[in-house]
Amino acid sequence: MRARLAFALTLAIDFECYLIDEVIAVGDQRFHQKCHDALFVERRDSAMILVSHDIGIIQEYCQSALILKRGYGRVFKDIDLAISIYATL
Repeated sequence: MRARLAFALTLAIDFECYLIDEVIAVGDQRFHQKCHDALFVERRDSAMILVSHDIGIIQEYCQSALILKRGYGRVFKDIDLAISIYATL
């Protein structure tokens, strides 16, 4: 419930960039749909940084990926390549 409340409060303000940490992976199907609509439909012109271990979410919503390993990061424009490298970690 805390994640839902924090998410709802965040959406009360229009930001240029949103940092989203796994909140769209919790809850039931109805909550998932609300998250999708609020973030990816109503705020489609905003920048977003999405943190997730869910490969499906990354494939659906991301255009590039940053993989962190031992304190170092590497950016990938190719999501499939990033996912294949992530799978080896």
